[in-house]
Amino acid sequence: MADPTPPTRTPNTVRIVPANRAPWADLQSILTGQAARCQCTRQRLGDREWWHLPVEQRRSILRDEVGCDRPDDGRTMGIVAYLDDEPAGWAAVDARASFERIKGSPVPWAGRSERKDDESVWAIACLVVRKGYRGRGLTYALVEGAVEHARASGAAAIEGYPMLTHGRDVVWDELNVGPVGPFHAAGFTEVSHPTVRRVVMRLEL
Repeated sequence: MADPTPPTRTPNTVRIVPANRAPWADLQSILTGQAARCQCTRQRLGDREWWHLPVEQRRSILRDEVGCDRPDDGRTMGIVAYLDDEPAGWAAVDARASFERIKGSPVPWAGRSERKDDESVWAIACLVVRKGYRGRGLTYALVEGAVEHARASGAAAIEGYPMLTHGRDVVWDELNVGPVGPFHAAGFTEVSHPTVRRVVMRLEL
């Protein structure tokens, strides 16, 4: 799950790399529990296509998309965070139009007339902090890293769709979009508040 806890210290030993510069084994060590079953493909594929795929096929799709162990690839769909050189966090970040679940959900588009296929707008679709590394502010570092990755890739803006947790524990199935705090800290502002707990946030780059 993502880490909703504000950092008690700045994790200055965090290193963020594009996923194609990380070993595949490192990414898989982060994706445990429900994240291991999802393999970060539900947002990419959309519910209908994702639902009946076996985990092995989801894993194969993710590997092709992220390009782990292929540092010369020009594009990847995420970033990996290391804490003290141990793989500790993952964020799926890419052009918003590449995430079929975001395009197909009414939530991000409530009250908006923006083009869903605008490749210049990127999105942080999923955030995972590895069990044992939570409570250290890594989600803050992941959101900041996702912003820099999008900026370096030429994005004009980046969006997130975080949850308001009201200080309560929230299961990963819901909190994979991240809590609101790290987005506020990275300079995102609220675009809309389509549900009681879901907020659409955006940062112009």
